[in-house]
Amino acid sequence: MSEIIKIGLVEDQLLFRTGMKAILSTWPGIKVIFESAEGYTVIDKLKALNEVPDVMLVDLSLPPDGTKDYGGAFLTKMLCEHFPEIKVLILSVHDDENFIAQLIEQGAHGYLVKDSDPQEVYEAIVSAYTKGSYINEKTLKAIQRNMGKKIKPTKTFVDITKREVEILQLTCQQYTAEEIAEKLFISVKTVNGHRNNLLQKTGSRNVTGLVIYAIKNQIVELV
Repeated sequence: MSEIIKIGLVEDQLLFRTGMKAILSTWPGIKVIFESAEGYTVIDKLKALNEVPDVMLVDLSLPPDGTKDYGGAFLTKMLCEHFPEIKVLILSVHDDENFIAQLIEQGAHGYLVKDSDPQEVYEAIVSAYTKGSYINEKTLKAIQRNMGKKIKPTKTFVDITKREVEILQLTCQQYTAEEIAEKLFISVKTVNGHRNNLLQKTGSRNVTGLVIYAIKNQIVELV
């Protein structure tokens, strides 16, 4: 990979943050350009930078700002609002489907437990940067089951073409635009055009939103 992926790290535990930074710094194509021990100053700090991270690793359990909660979930919302181009990967000790599904629905582009293998962290960063999200099978199932608890799935009434359905299904399987183009024998430009149409039709903000939409409307389903 020739491009440099710029990383931001928001983690209040100094030892873990230092260890993560050390690991990240050993990987070619990865550069940590931002770090913070809390979330409530992150937005202002980012606004003062000449360049912002491509991917932010955000701890779920961040300290409050006085009496105001400013955990990873709230920071994710703020990042989506102020810096929608930044991909957010949540770091958490909780390996719980409800946490996973809720964070993805709130705008996170991926979810990692803190005892993940370093190789998975690397793959998640690259996936978020190149594909727009890191949605593995565990996360897909978490979203699907969480949706099932809240609503009764129904077929979508949005007019989605057969080709758009194919692209949406492949997107949920974490294929890149280039890989989808190759599989469907169409150009990358055409794939991106269909994806943009899907974003507009479904009201989704990003690829992660498309995944949620596809599961909610039974366009993709896991057994």
